[in-house]
Amino acid sequence: MAIGEDGLAAAAAAEPPPTANHYLAKCILRGSVVVHAVEGCFRSPSSSDFVFGRETSLELVEFGENGVLQTVFEQTVFGIIKDIAVLSWHDRYQPYIPQAQGRDLLVVISDSGKLSFLAFSSEMHRFMAITHVELSQPGNARNQLGRMIAVDPEGYFVAVSAYDDKFVILPVAQSAGNSFIKDKISYPFEPDENLKGTSRASIRGTIWSMCFIASSTNHLYTEGYYHPILAVVMHRRGASGNELLLFGYNNRLSKISILSRYSEFGHLALTVTTVPHFPGFVFLFRVGDVLLMDLRNPEILRCIHKITLPLSGLNEDKNFTVDISKTPPALDDEIMFDEAACALLELRDSGDEIIGNNYDVVNNNNDPMNIDTESESQDLRFICAWSWQPDVRTCAKLLFCFDNGDIFALEMNFNAEGISINISDCLYSGQPCKSLLWLQSGLVLGLVEMGDGMVLKFKNGILEYTGSIQSIAPILDSAIADFHDEKQDQIFACCGMKPDGSLRVIRSGISVEKLLKTAPVYQGVSGTWSLKMRKDDLYHSFLVLSFLEETRVLSVGLSFSDVTDYIGFQSDVSTLACGLVADLALVQIHNKGVRLCLPTSLAHSEGLPVSVPVFTSWTPPEKLSINVGAVGDNMVLVSTSNPSFLYILGIKSHSDDLKKHEMYEIHRVFLHHEISCMSIPHEKVQLTREQTQNENAKQNASKVVVIGTHKPSVEIFSLETNELFRLLAVGRISVSNSLGCPISGCVPESVRLVLSDRLYVLSGLRNGMLLRFEWSKFYFFSPNESSDRVSKSETAILEMIAVRRIGIMPVSLVSLSDKSGEDLIVLSDRPWILHASRQSLAYTSVSFQSASHVTAVKFADCPFGILFVSENSLHLVEMVHSKRLNVQKFPIEGNPRKILYHSETKTLFVIRTGLDSSPSCSSDICQVDPLTGSLVSKFKFEEGETAKCFTIVNSGSGQVLVVGTSRSAVRPIMPTGEPESTKGRVVILSLKSTQSFSPFHDVNPYGSDDPTSPSKNPPQFEEAPAGAMRLVSQSTLNGAVLAVCSYVDNHFLAAAGNVLSVFGFVGESPHRLRKLAITRTRFTITCLKSFLRRIAVGDCRDGILFYSYHEEQKKLELEFSDPAQRVVADCALMDCETAVVSDRRGSISILSCIKNLEAYESPEKNLNINCSFYMGETVMSIQKASFSYKLLIDDGLNGGNGSERLLESAYNSIVASTLLGSVFILIPLTREEQQLLAVVQDRLSNHKLTSPVLGNDHKEFRSRGAPAGVPTILDGDLLVQFLELTSLQQEAVLMSPGGQSTKFESQAAHITVNQVVQTLERVHYALT
Repeated sequence: MAIGEDGLAAAAAAEPPPTANHYLAKCILRGSVVVHAVEGCFRSPSSSDFVFGRETSLELVEFGENGVLQTVFEQTVFGIIKDIAVLSWHDRYQPYIPQAQGRDLLVVISDSGKLSFLAFSSEMHRFMAITHVELSQPGNARNQLGRMIAVDPEGYFVAVSAYDDKFVILPVAQSAGNSFIKDKISYPFEPDENLKGTSRASIRGTIWSMCFIASSTNHLYTEGYYHPILAVVMHRRGASGNELLLFGYNNRLSKISILSRYSEFGHLALTVTTVPHFPGFVFLFRVGDVLLMDLRNPEILRCIHKITLPLSGLNEDKNFTVDISKTPPALDDEIMFDEAACALLELRDSGDEIIGNNYDVVNNNNDPMNIDTESESQDLRFICAWSWQPDVRTCAKLLFCFDNGDIFALEMNFNAEGISINISDCLYSGQPCKSLLWLQSGLVLGLVEMGDGMVLKFKNGILEYTGSIQSIAPILDSAIADFHDEKQDQIFACCGMKPDGSLRVIRSGISVEKLLKTAPVYQGVSGTWSLKMRKDDLYHSFLVLSFLEETRVLSVGLSFSDVTDYIGFQSDVSTLACGLVADLALVQIHNKGVRLCLPTSLAHSEGLPVSVPVFTSWTPPEKLSINVGAVGDNMVLVSTSNPSFLYILGIKSHSDDLKKHEMYEIHRVFLHHEISCMSIPHEKVQLTREQTQNENAKQNASKVVVIGTHKPSVEIFSLETNELFRLLAVGRISVSNSLGCPISGCVPESVRLVLSDRLYVLSGLRNGMLLRFEWSKFYFFSPNESSDRVSKSETAILEMIAVRRIGIMPVSLVSLSDKSGEDLIVLSDRPWILHASRQSLAYTSVSFQSASHVTAVKFADCPFGILFVSENSLHLVEMVHSKRLNVQKFPIEGNPRKILYHSETKTLFVIRTGLDSSPSCSSDICQVDPLTGSLVSKFKFEEGETAKCFTIVNSGSGQVLVVGTSRSAVRPIMPTGEPESTKGRVVILSLKSTQSFSPFHDVNPYGSDDPTSPSKNPPQFEEAPAGAMRLVSQSTLNGAVLAVCSYVDNHFLAAAGNVLSVFGFVGESPHRLRKLAITRTRFTITCLKSFLRRIAVGDCRDGILFYSYHEEQKKLELEFSDPAQRVVADCALMDCETAVVSDRRGSISILSCIKNLEAYESPEKNLNINCSFYMGETVMSIQKASFSYKLLIDDGLNGGNGSERLLESAYNSIVASTLLGSVFILIPLTREEQQLLAVVQDRLSNHKLTSPVLGNDHKEFRSRGAPAGVPTILDGDLLVQFLELTSLQQEAVLMSPGGQSTKFESQAAHITVNQVVQTLERVHYALT
């Protein structure tokens, strides 16, 4: 549970926590800004997958059965993605990359300086690198290759450009041997160092766009000269605009040469794209127009048509035909440039003829090349995103979005007269898109740079909105709170910008929507089951609740009614298991026997038309007690204890009389070990060669039962008639601690057979552990052997490949559907979703409180319902598959800039800017109910005044809201870092604590601006209703007030420009505000934080500064300063000696002061940088919070005797939110944990299964920007990959050489898998 900053300060005052110098950072919510989006067949040749490329991660998504976009996996790349593209599969790739048979490849360029070819790995369930091509040094230099990718449509070439001057063309699968990419063709030409002479002068400039030109129409290619040909939009140095250049590879000279170029004075060319199925034609998108270019003769570029933007509303202006009968002559190299210049002059002199007689200029201007008129310049538009319709070969259809959000479609066709072009009316109007993706299914994805994207579909000739693609970027500020004691930590964040500004409630885990909660009257629940009336029913009919001495049955629906008397279940016993044994027939198992029931029509519409339910019973002989049972298809299995027998019961029904059903004993087996749990798969299981990984194995069984025993073991038996209860497979359970001693309590609590890509067995243990078993080898079964005993002569061995501890309570496995391959709910201390298709054990927490029981409950009004039993109440929730992020959105007007959570009123205070509703007010503070998102009250600022920051300060017996403002619209900071000459205010607002909110109202804030006498005309508190914000006092300062912070003893701090001031309330009265002390820094102060009497000041050049306030002398004194220059974005004080600081370049550092100042050469830079971590994203908000968790740990890890003990941990952590929508958490580690995990991280960063997928040097990336010698914070995103590996893979990782093997060699020799797993499990618990 999280504790707010107020609670932390109070706790720290009593006992300061120890300083932590070792931390681990983990991204708990990846950034949501989608920079790139592509579609391809990545998982299989027939799959339809979409990859979203973000700054630092890849996300593969798909459309679910309900048409909602769902995440398949997310993958941190440990680098900065620059561009991505799809290389479609070609059969000629087979000899080079057989592992990617039939599947498309993802091509990625990043700051690693390498071009990476990635293929999806079904085993690892993520992208793995096929090969890397090194192009430049790591980094982001403008003249280094690594900015943009272009892929030849035929799959023969890939081009990569730098920002400036350079590009390279790489032939794909064209070299001898097995090298997928071998040669590199560079431009400018780089001769061999051993050869004399230099190349001809090259064209240099900034590359804006590029694409390959189809070779089928290239006569130079057919004559053996130039192939491939690359079209490039470039801004040459000193030029007034951009040019379209054509480059070709001269096969005879083995270098790239320029073939032709096209430039036109006026509109700025932005991008170029080829027209599918129209070889030799491209569209050149420019500001104000679009040019259709004919490049069939690469030596002469022709503009054959111009489309002026914005488009006219008249239909006749959007349909025209372009005559392409004139074929440009072929010219040699000597006169090529002269002819191109003449063609350009002709184009300028005859603009009307080029445009065509069928198209009228929007502005009715006789000269379409004239861009100097005022009316046209005001209406200029440009295309910011476009996408071609896939798999259309008869024509070319383009969907494009303007910079104002309007989406149009363009269709091109060949006919007898030439090329006909048809442009639609506006199909949709919304936010401007960063990229469009027209899918094969007909849907359209519109991705917005800083806001929610959209899913569109064509309906009645227009695009219709069908859903959103959530994005919480940018996160400008955040606050952590446990709202309404939900026992679920959540982050309230200011996200987005107008018109899509919003407040977001961010929760961890998978999102659930709470539908129903009952009163806490369900004490002592011992089991829950949901039952159908027929096997083929889509929905459940009954909910069975078992208590310690009672069983109740409820009908499923919006109102759960008790129908126990009409079902036939025995109500005065505790039910052990129940289920549907046949259509319309239910079975109840309790400790005294088994009852077969036929419900009446009063319980269900398909029940028997009788008043009393029909049932028949079976009891075990000799009054044995049943301890475990399971229900299958026309079969019931029960086991007894002391002695241990297993009974197999059959069901016989009579077709002539539906009321007659019988139960009879089919088989009885004596067991040497008592059964602890069992399950019968709903589906028939076929053990085939692919599932067992044995080439000689055939189908062996279809009806099986999985049991767990007190041996302890997991065993699978056949239920086929011809080999009844033959042992098919067995897995011994043996889990040891770090000292090799067995762990107690390893008895299975629940078992499940899962059939996904492969067949495996899951077992949850009573000690809170979860195990996964897979087949190691398989044997045939002899049908001649007797079936009255357990045969163990020929069985499969189940190998335990993964072990995880997920809690301290017994682990229950609950299926969400009848399919064996679906995800499961794993219930222990908290609920988790186990991803069945992943290797090893991969699970995600469910955003719900701790629960004792859970079952899936599906009905028409809730098709994905799940019922939890928690705190003696029933909670009906639904998995929100429509949300890729567990985020709740509250739209809000304007731009939300800052946010505070007020614990007394349980409301949020939000600073808003950019308001349009009131002409006299552009900024205010609003009070928001976080439960509904409704506004409770607001406080308007003066015209031209903008609120910048606020904090809550104690004043006497109450609290006030201190707000800092700026009274100027100019930027408060000059480029040099010094403050601008502006004015600002410190405004004091009184808060009336109340639990009942008033209706919406405004407050008039205007009062005296005289800071020397704020109490001359104080506002009347009685004039505003309860819950309102009321102006109490104010003070005008020189400079914009960018930071305020509460301080001890009813004081607070305010920073205006580069002046830090201490304010206090005279007589603890908020009406009497007094400035007590001031000091100046060299540069503008951007943030303030305090802890007890320590003051941390962050400025925009000198980094973090530590001050202390001497109350007797009324003086602020600088004590410690930052040893490095940094532009501080935010900071937090962990204690009086330790600060966490983020800068604008994407790094976060932890600094502390050392009391021995003699260790420093300069007293002005005496803070020590303990560690740092490069995130690649700018952290806008740092919050400190305290979390706690419980987990059994191995005492041997800390030098004990290897026994287990219960760890109750509470610790201070750091939560950081970024501009791109990511949320990181930093947790402290002990020295022993840090040393252990540092070795593991070194191994993981260099092992082929877990190393950075884009080829980055992990250590270089995470330490980027840090001074030499500063340790790096451990990377949780890399370390958690260890938990996703099988036991054998984990052993291989620890045994592999690391990048710093000499440093960690002595420690690595003593590290075991158990040590690492148990340590990472504690970290995983802490992070979730």
